[in-house]
Amino acid sequence: MIEPAHDRLSISTQCRLLTISRSSCYYAPVPETEDTLALVRVIDAAFLDMPW
Repeated sequence: MIEPAHDRLSISTQCRLLTISRSSCYYAPVPETEDTLALVRVIDAAFLDMPW
């Protein structure tokens, strides 16, 4: 979609034409840590025990 090495269109112009933010072009997702996943499982289990 976005071509960083494009010879005529800058990344900024490409993002504007596609109506996406430049920050979304540069975003590189970071995987969740094992500690975070363990905490989410504990919270999910607690919620399932008492869903309100």
